[in-house]
Amino acid sequence: MSSQELENWADELLAEYKDGRRDLGRMKNNLEPELVQDKSKINSMIDDMSFSIDWMKTGRQPGLYRGVDKRDAYRVKRYNEIEIIPDITEQLEREPLYMDQEQRTALLQLFRSFSDRERQCYIMHEAEQLSFSQIALRLGVTKAAVQSYINRARKKVEEIAS
Repeated sequence: MSSQELENWADELLAEYKDGRRDLGRMKNNLEPELVQDKSKINSMIDDMSFSIDWMKTGRQPGLYRGVDKRDAYRVKRYNEIEIIPDITEQLEREPLYMDQEQRTALLQLFRSFSDRERQCYIMHEAEQLSFSQIALRLGVTKAAVQSYINRARKKVEEIAS
């Protein structure tokens, strides 16, 4: 499973919503000052898009803090439903790697503790051997952000390993 395949539909939808919100902001700024009613409608659309973006980022309805509505609900469900540990034996030139169920469960717990960006950056760096700059270019973030994501992921790995 490549790092590009790890990006899910919510990441793409989130990017589209952010672009749409940015476009609405530009549209509002370009309106004539006397079009107050139009600005009000655009502000309402921006607020609705911000609400949706917050919901997609956290996996919970903004403003709700209890009940069955848990943080990262989409990601946990996705990890439970798909095989996140691919069979890479064909790609290895050496002896195949085997993991027992306990090891797979520990790895699954580790992936669940990562944010989506930490997981993407960590896999790109450790498995695909990409540099921070290459990862930053691929994900459209800064090199410093990539370094931060990888450092946080490494700390989580160390916590679980110890």
